[in-house]
Amino acid sequence: MRSFLNFLFGKPLASYEDKQEKIGPSAGVAVFGLDALSSAAYGPEAALTILIPLGAAGLAYITPITILILILLGIVYFSYRQTIAAYPQGGGSYTVAHENLGVHVGLLAAAALMIDYVLNVAVGISAGVGALVSAAPSLQPHTLLMCLGILALLTVVNLRGLREAGAIFLLPTYLFIGSICGMIVWGLIEVVRTGGHPHSAVAPAPLSRATAAVSTWLLLKAFASGCTAMTGVEAVSNGVQAFREKTVDNARITLTVIIAILMVMLLGIAYLVHAYGIVATEPGSDHYQSVLSQLLAAVAGRGIFFYVATGSTLLVLSLSANTSFADFPRVCRAVAANRYLPWGFTMRGRRLVYAQGIYVLAALAAILLAVFGGVTDKLIPLFAVGAFLAFTLSQAGMVMHWRKQKGGSHLNQVVNGVGALATGITLSIIIVAKFAEGAWMTMIMIPGLLAVMLGRIGREIADAAPLRLDDLKPPLVLVPVDDWNKVSEKALRFAMTISPDVQALHIETGEVTNSLRQRWKELAEAPATAQNRKAPELVVLDSPFRFVVIPILDYALKQGKENPDRKVAVVVPELREKHWYHYILHNQRGDALTAMLLLYGNKHVVVVNVPWYVDS
Repeated sequence: MRSFLNFLFGKPLASYEDKQEKIGPSAGVAVFGLDALSSAAYGPEAALTILIPLGAAGLAYITPITILILILLGIVYFSYRQTIAAYPQGGGSYTVAHENLGVHVGLLAAAALMIDYVLNVAVGISAGVGALVSAAPSLQPHTLLMCLGILALLTVVNLRGLREAGAIFLLPTYLFIGSICGMIVWGLIEVVRTGGHPHSAVAPAPLSRATAAVSTWLLLKAFASGCTAMTGVEAVSNGVQAFREKTVDNARITLTVIIAILMVMLLGIAYLVHAYGIVATEPGSDHYQSVLSQLLAAVAGRGIFFYVATGSTLLVLSLSANTSFADFPRVCRAVAANRYLPWGFTMRGRRLVYAQGIYVLAALAAILLAVFGGVTDKLIPLFAVGAFLAFTLSQAGMVMHWRKQKGGSHLNQVVNGVGALATGITLSIIIVAKFAEGAWMTMIMIPGLLAVMLGRIGREIADAAPLRLDDLKPPLVLVPVDDWNKVSEKALRFAMTISPDVQALHIETGEVTNSLRQRWKELAEAPATAQNRKAPELVVLDSPFRFVVIPILDYALKQGKENPDRKVAVVVPELREKHWYHYILHNQRGDALTAMLLLYGNKHVVVVNVPWYVDS
């Protein structure tokens, strides 16, 4: 088993090996940039889809809309550069909002980010698989299975450690960047060569007739849809500690490279779409073709370059979920450090990653994929809500940060203030424009998650008081005994070390019970008396329907009510085999009793498992 785990997840890393797991900017682009960069494949299309009713006239608006998005992206970029320097411990929007705007606002930012990351995993994987299925319709029945397979692969890769994940995603990331940038350069050369009227190597979808007039509302909806291209740009600020020495510099370089490449791709695609006369086709229709696929074919034809670029796009779309795997656990760790999530989120696993966050993210994404059958297009409008809420709160928090700093830069306050205003207005537009398409779900989920975090018991159990030694009483110990054997004897011996008040609980079973009653004095009472100890009492519980677990559970809870001034400890004897395949040969009543006691117990009941290991 150990060798299998080492093969699957890699050998465990010691804490002092943490430095070798740090990454540089080149791997950082692959680890933290996939979500943002892959949005170039669907962001412009999302805007163009809204402009379909305008027909050919809609092409005139894609470049101005894209420029507005790039201006907003630039503002967010400068803000997160400042965040990285001001908060090199990471945590991004949550840390900034928590420290400068208060606990509730910080948790609101965390909830927005976490929901955004879960949606990113589900939608990113399904988008990649959906594109593959559209190219090979025979794979349609296996959509969900392929989605879950990719999810499992991403989970395993990320459990192997950040450095390995970066190395694995390096090739597809830079192949995608090279393909799209190569297409843009190729297309621009053709535009210049033909005087602004390039000839399409493969004719794109025909321009449709206009069915609606231009309106402010339609353009705002297109802008809101295009803003999905900005999701994921906060990732670097959340994972600053993942970078090697000169951490802040490396994180800033990584963010700069990601934003610069994304800007080039978005602007290049928008310009070429207009130059080549490429419009969006109706999603889900028989003649559907993605905008990027049409553009690639128009610029380069359907040759080797087309298939390499298309393949890299499909791969990056599927793997874009990796950004969430890099950041979701880090946000959870920051929240858990303040006791608003279980403490386990702060613990690093065998490969120095926050494994519990990875498990939870994978589980939530799997549920989403299963519920929607691997087709999650309707969740795309939910993306930008969480992202822009986090942007706005982060920048508002940075304004307060600079105001609290002695000699804080007024220019920095202005930059962050303008950013908060711009992203706040954009958030309002997105909510209004996308409310009926699903944004209302996010507005329910975010407050729901916020309520869960505020209701965490971590703060309830936190105690800075010294150890209290008053009213210490030995517990009443209950030991379930099915018969007299080495397993029950070991449990009784342990029970008598922690308390003189021990009761052996036995379920009425006829002959075995009568024999145990007759032999109890010889087996238990006489040895205890000889050692001047209080003998364990045999308590026989009736069970007309032959239930075993329920009567013991009820008796333990009853004793807890009758003895409110002391603990009731249930010592559960268990037979344990060395080999897992022998486990099924024995009943699992001990495990069932433990589970029921933990589920229905209270602060008076304590559960202790005493295993007896079979050597053979």
